[in-house]
Amino acid sequence: MVRGLLKKLATKSIKVAGNWQQQQLRRLNIHEYQGAELMSKYGINVPKGVAVSSVEEVRKAIQTTFPNEKELVVKSQILAGGRGLGKFTSGLQGGVHIVKIEQAEEIAGKMLGQTLVTKQTGPQGKVVSKVYLCEKVSLVNEMYFAITLDRTTAGPLIIACREGGTSIEDLAEKFPDMIIKVPIDVFKGITDEDAAKVVDGLAPKVADRDASIEQVKKLYNLFRECDCTQLEINPIAETSDNKLVAADAKLNFDDNAAFRQKEIFALRDPTQEDPREVAAAKADLNYIGLDGEIGCMVNGAGLAMATMDIIKLHGGTPANFLDVGGNASEGQVVEAFKILTSDDKVKAILVNIFGGIMKCDVIASGIVNAAKHVALKVPVVVRLEGTNVDQGKRILKESGMTLITAEDLDDAAEKAVKALKSA
Repeated sequence: MVRGLLKKLATKSIKVAGNWQQQQLRRLNIHEYQGAELMSKYGINVPKGVAVSSVEEVRKAIQTTFPNEKELVVKSQILAGGRGLGKFTSGLQGGVHIVKIEQAEEIAGKMLGQTLVTKQTGPQGKVVSKVYLCEKVSLVNEMYFAITLDRTTAGPLIIACREGGTSIEDLAEKFPDMIIKVPIDVFKGITDEDAAKVVDGLAPKVADRDASIEQVKKLYNLFRECDCTQLEINPIAETSDNKLVAADAKLNFDDNAAFRQKEIFALRDPTQEDPREVAAAKADLNYIGLDGEIGCMVNGAGLAMATMDIIKLHGGTPANFLDVGGNASEGQVVEAFKILTSDDKVKAILVNIFGGIMKCDVIASGIVNAAKHVALKVPVVVRLEGTNVDQGKRILKESGMTLITAEDLDDAAEKAVKALKSA
């Protein structure tokens, strides 16, 4: 499923070390089958389906859930778009197949446990642990629907298009008038008039207008009550029995709402995430993996961005964004080093700490303990400044470790790049 239009509307790109990167979003991503179950609870029309994780479960689902079906849609479940056009490393083409009922076991068996590569997974792909078996719904018209958070209107924005099931970005570029945007007043909530504008933008051909308006309102209620950051349905479709159905949906949720959305956040699938980011989240660290060779450990997002940019300026490439925050413990610093050194591409580490709330002596003690735990095999450049900086430098000096110290950020970046080249 294509989500570029939403990115243009709801997020911004930032320049990281000379390259444009998408800003990290605070969001939980869930599987399609989980989203369908959630939408069903809110009274939203979805195709009948069941998620399975083995061929035996496929066989049972056919007997209990689809006893009278002649065909099924078999959908691989990974947290990435473009599944239909993806390819398994085993050679199977496509992560979504419409098959005769007697072929469902075979196709599902070829998907389960295999790695699916799509345009959104990168060349490493993602392993399919579940497949979603769905009834084949007779669609007579496909449209596009989404709700996202809009900076311009400072609230939810509903996007509708009478064409769906295809690249919404291309349609938006070639036929911008086809894209309908309806901002929702966060205090008033969605009104009948708002919902009617959306339905008019969808321009359904056979679905009942009043029933469609109610479906739009239910979708907004889900978005609001579940703290979504994005709800995208492509396609939202009309069926031969004149219903509006969410045929394929993508939902994201704000991590800041985890405390009140415990059931939803229990759906998180860490097996689909970068294990380093999972480990960082458990240690309450902010980590984003990049493709460079110099691991960066800093405190503060702004300092992280400046550090990565100046590394690039001196001819190096940052391997990550790792922010230990303003009050990390020694244990968190140790965990940060474990994460950095778990990346085989990291050939040098740059620690850049400006002590405010975070004290330099705490960072220094963490570095020393980290060296004992992870047996550092790459050069480490350290620049400390701020609170307790003298104590921090003394701890590092008395540790007996082979460290490269720097006086300022420019000096640190230059030495990190030099250490990398001589490593």
